[in-house]
Amino acid sequence: MRLFRNYARSTTTTTGDDTSSECSSSFFRFFCPLRSIKLKSKSPEQAGRLLLLPPDEPIEEETCPGYNSFDYFPANPGDVFDGRYEVIAKIGWGGSSTVWLARNVTRKKRRRDIWHASPEKERFVTLKIDNVTTSTSGIGSTNEDTHERDIEKHIARKDPLNPGLQFIRTHIDSFEVKGPQGNHLCLVYEPMREPVWLLRQRMTERKFSLGFVKDFMYLLLLGIDYLHSECRVVHTDLKLENILIAFENPTVIKNFVRRQTKTPMQRKAPDASGRTVYLSHNNFGPLRATSICPKITDFGHADRVSSGAFGISPIQPDHYRAPEVILGCGWRYSADIWNLGLLIWNLLEGKDLFRQVHDDQGQYDPKSHLAEMIALFGPPPRELLDESEAVVQWKWMQPVKNDEGKVDSSIEN
Repeated sequence: MRLFRNYARSTTTTTGDDTSSECSSSFFRFFCPLRSIKLKSKSPEQAGRLLLLPPDEPIEEETCPGYNSFDYFPANPGDVFDGRYEVIAKIGWGGSSTVWLARNVTRKKRRRDIWHASPEKERFVTLKIDNVTTSTSGIGSTNEDTHERDIEKHIARKDPLNPGLQFIRTHIDSFEVKGPQGNHLCLVYEPMREPVWLLRQRMTERKFSLGFVKDFMYLLLLGIDYLHSECRVVHTDLKLENILIAFENPTVIKNFVRRQTKTPMQRKAPDASGRTVYLSHNNFGPLRATSICPKITDFGHADRVSSGAFGISPIQPDHYRAPEVILGCGWRYSADIWNLGLLIWNLLEGKDLFRQVHDDQGQYDPKSHLAEMIALFGPPPRELLDESEAVVQWKWMQPVKNDEGKVDSSIEN
């Protein structure tokens, strides 16, 4: 399998945890090591005040629309989940979950409430703790709460020997934990270094070279081909945030964990729900090797499409929405390929191809989006318009509410 190797010939000097290098390749010359900054020592009282954030300034998951602190599990560093996973630091967040780096302590011995590591190799994992579920779901459940878990099981088991599977991240364990408001589904993953958008920020001009993008897309296409051809799954949410980069060296994550004891996460005082909101630590520093591997992640919105069938529900991020989705004429695997094409543009140019997709109030504007497509590519094919006109005549078996809260009986509205 062709991975990203031999991109650079570099002269590297390492001192402790800091690495500096001079690279001759067009790819790695963009990367710069973080500078070490010496800070004056502070008293414990001063350090504690610096860690506390203002209570009236929303951070991370608090900025999500419809945020409700009671929906989130009150995780803290040091917590042990399922008797195996000891939380180290928060590394991500979203509107329906938080993500934490954890240490597998299964092979550790407990003495007087202290975990003592065994001589065996330490293993780190990522915990995705979903918001409180609406039911106590069992194995094999296909309700909304466990959709991501179930579809990832299908992907992982369909053809374990397929070469495309290594570029897809599925969970390696799952369990439920009881919180103050109910049960929370926890998915356990191999830890990943960072999403592509964060990798891009390490570049001058925030762009990738053409050679890098070609190899990058080759690997992603292997993964997408496995999803489409073998699993009959449409991801529906391909974007920079959902393409992750694997760790290039085991020492990177070990050094990161070591730093957490010296630089704890900033946090807010417990809110009305009793939960502490932490500011994520998700910067693992500069790349230390010339081999990186991308993986497609986040299957919470993925959908299985049987032969000859198509979906009609709204999918995809606003800037990445395909014309067949906007026109409501039914979507299949080609919707992911449209996403991939826009990803290529974004990686090469450092910006979205379509930027006039929202109105003055920040709401998605499909007419403006289509107008921008037509300005760039010309009018849509006649057959696409015919399909759209046919589908909008369909009637729902039961009336549903649209985004504006109005009850409609037809797809057109």
